[in-house]
Amino acid sequence: MDTLYTKIGPEKLRKLVDRFYDLVFTSEIQHLFTTDKDIVREKQYNFLTQFLGGPQLYSEKYGPPRMKMRHLPHAIDEKAKIEWLRCMKMAIDEMGFNDDLAEALYNCFPKLANHMQNR
Repeated sequence: MDTLYTKIGPEKLRKLVDRFYDLVFTSEIQHLFTTDKDIVREKQYNFLTQFLGGPQLYSEKYGPPRMKMRHLPHAIDEKAKIEWLRCMKMAIDEMGFNDDLAEALYNCFPKLANHMQNR
């Protein structure tokens, strides 16, 4: 079965996560990411692998994602959500995916970002 994960592949997904966090760690939302940057990248890679239809890496290492609960300690307002989405869009656009894949991938994130907003 073709999933976004299989279309992207693990190497490109790793590059996407790394580029995304290069952008995030220099953005106006960098203050929301206070833990070790390598751990943040690895957790995001594991989550996105699972979220996009790949192996259940996140659940195997950390249990059920429960992302809303895990993000409650962080003040994620509308402005932070928009900035997070902007960084993700920029990272996706820089990956050289074909237009259909880039659009399908990006379209996974607004609903997720809305779910994470807690202020």
